[in-house]
Amino acid sequence: TCIITDVGSVKTNIHEAVKALSLEDNFIGGHPMAGSEKTSYEHANDRLLENAYYAITPTEKVKQEYVKEYTDIGAIPVEISYKEHDRVVAAISHLPHLVASSLVNLVKHNDSNKEYMKTLAAGGFKDITRIASSSPEMWEQICMTNTKNISIMLDKYIHDLKDIKSSLDNKRGSDINALITESRDYRDNIEEHNNSIIP
Repeated sequence: TCIITDVGSVKTNIHEAVKALSLEDNFIGGHPMAGSEKTSYEHANDRLLENAYYAITPTEKVKQEYVKEYTDIGAIPVEISYKEHDRVVAAISHLPHLVASSLVNLVKHNDSNKEYMKTLAAGGFKDITRIASSSPEMWEQICMTNTKNISIMLDKYIHDLKDIKSSLDNKRGSDINALITESRDYRDNIEEHNNSIIP
């Protein structure tokens, strides 16, 4: 009669194992959308889940009373299918980690001996690459369990980068203006959650 859950960043392989073990009556997949790039107990936070979105991926067989009980933990539950969850996190979490890491390495490999790039790297660069400080072991495992979705999103991103390069090469300033305007308006619309009792 107990609820079985997990807190993994990829859900498909977990759900497949649950099905193979005939545990669908008791399983509710979970992925708290909270945390930081830091690891180890010293970075633990007892308010981590408060006011944070928590993706839940219940099986089709689990009782709704279990789902209700499980979601009463102070977080903001978002019920989603496990396949859609993995597609979503590929775009908003997994690909950004790879982009941040590759951007840091681009700077590292193209800096001069005097390291001007490293020295002058300011807020914008540090903000966009903060997640590159995450655990390599954990992110290897995440990427290797969601390869198909990440690869699809990466193809789309490469296509967009080629469009940006074409705009730069052909000096189409209006394209760059439109790119930044659209991204600014969408980014400004993303709700901020600061993981505290009072928003």
